[in-house]
Amino acid sequence: MLVAVPDPNAPIFPSQAIGFKEPPMKPLPFKSIVVASINDPYSNIKYSEECASIWGSDIVNIGEAGHINSASGLGSWSEGHTILQKLMD
Repeated sequence: MLVAVPDPNAPIFPSQAIGFKEPPMKPLPFKSIVVASINDPYSNIKYSEECASIWGSDIVNIGEAGHINSASGLGSWSEGHTILQKLMD
């Protein structure tokens, strides 16, 4: 499960996202889900959808959640647990 994939071409790409600067742009060899927000300041939904398509991932748009991380106020994020469970099905 890939959550809040930052766009390396975004104007405010986070410097701490070192491993995301050049993500592999080829199908992943395993089942995967990309979880995205429509108002993430580090990415945009179109970029997340493009990555999901290339990677062969399902995409889950959780609406206006900002950048999905511990500072976003989602708490234990039961919706995230439900999405993760889909990888087990």
